[in-house]
Amino acid sequence: MMTDFQLSLIAAGGVFVVGVISYNKWQEYKLKKRVERAFDGQHDDVLMRADDGVRAEPRFHMDDVPMPDAGSGAYGVPEHVGGHVGAVPAPSIAPDSDDAAAVPVRSADAGVPAEELATCLVDPLIDCLLPLELEAPARGEKLLPALQKLRFVGNKPVHFIGLAVSGDWEPVRHGVVYTKLQGGVQLASRSTALNELEYSELVTRLRSVADEVGAEPQIPDMIEVMQDARNLHRFVANHDAQLGVNLASNGAPWNIATLLGALEKLGFDVRPDGRYAMPDGEGGHLFSLSTNVTLAEETTSRLTLLLDVPCVAPARDGFGSMIACAKNLMARLDATIVDDANQPLADETLANIAGQVKEFYDDMAASDIPAGSTRALRLFS
Repeated sequence: MMTDFQLSLIAAGGVFVVGVISYNKWQEYKLKKRVERAFDGQHDDVLMRADDGVRAEPRFHMDDVPMPDAGSGAYGVPEHVGGHVGAVPAPSIAPDSDDAAAVPVRSADAGVPAEELATCLVDPLIDCLLPLELEAPARGEKLLPALQKLRFVGNKPVHFIGLAVSGDWEPVRHGVVYTKLQGGVQLASRSTALNELEYSELVTRLRSVADEVGAEPQIPDMIEVMQDARNLHRFVANHDAQLGVNLASNGAPWNIATLLGALEKLGFDVRPDGRYAMPDGEGGHLFSLSTNVTLAEETTSRLTLLLDVPCVAPARDGFGSMIACAKNLMARLDATIVDDANQPLADETLANIAGQVKEFYDDMAASDIPAGSTRALRLFS
């Protein structure tokens, strides 16, 4: 027979098991309510929807996109560009984006109106818009410490702008009173689209920021946001083109020290990774140059000039400038302009490529993401 002590242990164990089960059920209930709160709203799965078996990929222009009071938008994906040539993975020469507030803006854009700068930070065409209704007007210096806690999800930058009492949307700053806030998370980058895990993290952290500043966020539907992100990343992938030409020595390899001195005289800026970039005179770069050897090497017999096509505006004629530079170096260094297979590139071939580059630029402009624009620099950085 079991003793009273054994019966007591069994009873205590039963109470403990019931307690654990009850606690787990409560945790499941809280998690379910949290998910329902974050992703409320019933929508058809756009990935499974069929309209006559074909899903149209529309084109969108800025006139079609609502400005900051709207929710998330949609993104047109053009057909594959006819002039998409020479796509080669390479580091971008766009400005560094370690600071999420530092949207790439050329020096020529300095002094733009605050509302135009605000659109650069939170752009309806490439960002998921995140409206926040403030419970009461608040000063910028009270808002900024909380907003700065949410600057990235994954590698996607998050920006905030505010509706000042003057009636203008602008970057949030000290000394100004704001009645509304508008957040934006970039939907895609050169490497990836915003994904479900990143969006879930965003929602959790955004609610925390909203609680801290006294605001109620409007959370866009996750399914729609994911579709927008995939569409935009498809556009980026289809337009992620780098064009390169090579200079092959016709004789002995070139001495690196002598070569680099000559490149600096031609106007190249040296970079820490050993790559050289030709400035465009407006705070950006036209194209870059690599010696194709490590910094420890003393000689090289091959140079590569590289144009990051979507990051250079057509008016700057990056391709024409790169070819002109290559021909200048060809004469100075006794070299031949060749492709990656070491075949000489004739003027006729180069002219054909220039025509394809123009078609590429026209296609980007038609999608309201013109090459070299602040919008393009954000996407292709």
